[in-house]
Amino acid sequence: MLKLKILGWSWCVVLLWPFVVCANESPNILFIYLDDFGWRDTSYMGSDFYETPHLDQLAGEGMVFTDAYSCAANCAPARASLFSGQYTPRHRIFNVGTRPRGKAQFRKLEHIAGTDILDPAIKTWAHQLQKAGYRTATIGKWHLSHDPIPYGFDVNVGGTKSGGPPRGYYPPHGKAPGLGNAPSGEYLTDRLSQEAESFIRENAERPWALYLTHFAVHTPLQPKRELVEKYRAKPPGKLHHDQVMATMIQSVDDGVGRIQKCLDELDLTDRTVVVFFSDNGGYGPATDMDPLRGYKGTYYEGGIREPFFVKWPGVIPAGSQSAEPVIGVDLYPTLCAIGDAELPTRQSLDGVNLLPLLRGEVKSLGDRALFWHFPAYLQAYQVWDEQRDPLFRSRPCSIIRLGDWKLHQYFEDNALELYNLRDDIGEQRNLAQSNPAKTQELLKRLQQWQQAVDAPIPRKLNPAYDPKAEARAIEAVRKRK
Repeated sequence: MLKLKILGWSWCVVLLWPFVVCANESPNILFIYLDDFGWRDTSYMGSDFYETPHLDQLAGEGMVFTDAYSCAANCAPARASLFSGQYTPRHRIFNVGTRPRGKAQFRKLEHIAGTDILDPAIKTWAHQLQKAGYRTATIGKWHLSHDPIPYGFDVNVGGTKSGGPPRGYYPPHGKAPGLGNAPSGEYLTDRLSQEAESFIRENAERPWALYLTHFAVHTPLQPKRELVEKYRAKPPGKLHHDQVMATMIQSVDDGVGRIQKCLDELDLTDRTVVVFFSDNGGYGPATDMDPLRGYKGTYYEGGIREPFFVKWPGVIPAGSQSAEPVIGVDLYPTLCAIGDAELPTRQSLDGVNLLPLLRGEVKSLGDRALFWHFPAYLQAYQVWDEQRDPLFRSRPCSIIRLGDWKLHQYFEDNALELYNLRDDIGEQRNLAQSNPAKTQELLKRLQQWQQAVDAPIPRKLNPAYDPKAEARAIEAVRKRK
């Protein structure tokens, strides 16, 4: 009888062993990162013109975040923070490039140039996943150096120092690695999705981490030709109506559907974590983040609040939602936790692991503040009514969000703007004067953070600055409007 029991238990172990192994395997990671994709540019976030059924489905199968932020309002610093796990003062990438932006006579201060290459000594989350046994790939935009391979990637398709599509969205794709010999009429977004599918199929038998970093929907705005007539015939929405942008977004979504079908075919869907995020707010002339104020390049909500969801079958409750403020630096410890990868021991990390929140173990991350630091300038779009002035999308500033409160600090004139995002998500009512106690509380905490991370504050006056010329230019733009 004892032998039978032992034999029976042995057979149970044998039969259950594959399931034990699967349960303990590190999941695959599919990180879909879009460029200049606004907070409301998916159907699930409220677009009334763009179509994203595949993204909507994935979002509904995971946790959607309503208050997720990029670490910067434009591309390069946002990506540097994402990969270093650090706010901008630590890695010193503050802008796209290091040269001053906008006309010199309108810049009161000398900007802080910073750098435009991510320090190779920084250990990225790709490094950490690679060391944990993952096959890693970056497919699409890189923007942080001339070659992403030294930053923890085994495979690079399309990644260079370029911040935009190599030569637009149609061939030739320039010298971007892995994109040569493109057939005539190939749309770049489709090609990147195809490359992603190929990588997944080639690595189906081992853990992989794929950073699918689309150039879309960055300028130049070029439609996917096959979709133009569809959106010409579609009635415009009240929020969105740009036909070219709609075709670009559908191309992204169609690719997501193709990749999801591939995962289903390979029986990898339940073993794959999907992360969806964007690097900054939408491109102002072509999309709208209403009711948020601002767009790409501004530090109002429209420039930094992003669509974000995470899907992990069996771990993250489907259909869940969180209004907890989270930010790009949180992805570093979170991705490492998902992949059971160690964190670097000699590198400061500014984010927190989101897994307890994702699993539903906690509802809040406690009393923590989020920070932004931009000691530079970004010149304006023609659309300027949601900026502080018509000449710049952003002037040198620091920002803090703590709970429902958000404080802007501007270094040119020491101006402060205080908003309660719960009551005023559109940042229309500056409460700095009417609530001096809260203003000073947040300013003190912001200044303490600036000191802690050695944030460079621009103080040197620009000798080319001409306040009269600036005033005339502002008035001229306002009269044209």
